[in-house]
Amino acid sequence: MSPTPRRLLSSLRRLVHTEDSGSPDTHLLPVIDEAFSARILDLAIRIGETMLVVGAPASEVTLTIVRVCGAYGLDPVHVDVTYNSITIAHSRPGASHPTTLLRVVRGSVPDHAKLQRLQALVAEIAGGLALDDAIARCRAIRRLPFRYRPAIVIAAQAGLAVGVAIMFGANWLALVLSFIAAGLAATTQHVLARARVPYFFAQIAGGFVLTVVAALSPLLRYTGIEAAAAIRPSVIVASGIVLMLAGLTVVGAAQDAIDGFALTATGRILELTTQTLGVVLGILAGLETVRVLGMGMSPPSNALPLGPVSVQFIGAAVIAIAVAVINGAGARIIVVSAALSLVAWAGYVGASSLGFEVAAASGVGAFIGSFAGIVVAYRLHVPSVAITTAAILPMVPGAAVFRGLLGIVESGDDPAVLMTGVTTLTGAATIGIALAVGASLGIYLGQPVRATLSSVVRGRSRVRR
Repeated sequence: MSPTPRRLLSSLRRLVHTEDSGSPDTHLLPVIDEAFSARILDLAIRIGETMLVVGAPASEVTLTIVRVCGAYGLDPVHVDVTYNSITIAHSRPGASHPTTLLRVVRGSVPDHAKLQRLQALVAEIAGGLALDDAIARCRAIRRLPFRYRPAIVIAAQAGLAVGVAIMFGANWLALVLSFIAAGLAATTQHVLARARVPYFFAQIAGGFVLTVVAALSPLLRYTGIEAAAAIRPSVIVASGIVLMLAGLTVVGAAQDAIDGFALTATGRILELTTQTLGVVLGILAGLETVRVLGMGMSPPSNALPLGPVSVQFIGAAVIAIAVAVINGAGARIIVVSAALSLVAWAGYVGASSLGFEVAAASGVGAFIGSFAGIVVAYRLHVPSVAITTAAILPMVPGAAVFRGLLGIVESGDDPAVLMTGVTTLTGAATIGIALAVGASLGIYLGQPVRATLSSVVRGRSRVRR
């Protein structure tokens, strides 16, 4: 074969096959030694662990760990977040084995002020903060105590119950009783927590104290106080139920399940079920106790009516402020939470006026609140989970839960009353699911908007420079 056809065949062969000898050597030389990479991984996993403890969703924790590692040159990293542990691994080029770290997550204590500081630290790391400075900052943030003293938190928990009672149009005496009943329940739970009693039993004790105080409230009619004649014990109990359901992770569990974090979602759903069961048992024990004492409460035939619309908005703002304080938020988060609660409740009222059922209207309100919350959170540099939780809490169906439980307890041999109670509880569960779905949908649809705003801001800053 002549040289010309041989060269032609060789060229055609190269078009189809890649010669091994001609392949470029793209193997990266390791520039980060094992000790340095271990420090980076330790910083990232400690930040992620703290975020998971103070209430961040698993997806946000994973992205934050990857972001911190990438800022210092570790890419790629493998992150596995479960309900009570975080595992992170990185394989360096040329290393015989990957560097793997594991941290166990013990408990969950919402602290949105600490979460805000962590997010600010991550932004500084992405901006070029030195590793030693980042480690020192992370250690200082992790050691920060909770912003408020226990007495302030208990007062805020009682204020949350007052906000719910305001939404139901309760008079001044009912507001005072709601504050006292919720304050006693919160104090009982705090004392049991100091004694290291499991939270399940603390929920039982809180529900019991709340129900007994509410059931004894009609005795004030014998004092001659005019406002005592209009007291509705159901409002007092419903206000306290919202208090004890305030820390539940309905939205977090739904978001983790949608994100694909099955173990974390399962753990949070199990925690949610256990804590709710504790409230139910406490209320049932309280109802049975007052029935033996001859002070039983008859189940209301209809849903508890809300007060005037203007009063509802006041109550929603009070609830959001109380929730923000309970979760350790600062002044900025408190103000934003109060404003977003008004936005979410306006969505609920608007959907109800259009003929939506309660569950559907609650989902619409949660969607509007969470969508606005995730956009506003970026602009104001506050955690989205903090303001979203406070915004949707006024729609938690505390009154429906109590009416359903009361109907089941007082049904006796009447199957109609029993079925009414079961139906009411089912409706309350439907509202809870609608809140979770609406909030999760708002978060997912709000993320592209937030990303667009972020790119616009960066583009404007480059143009100014």
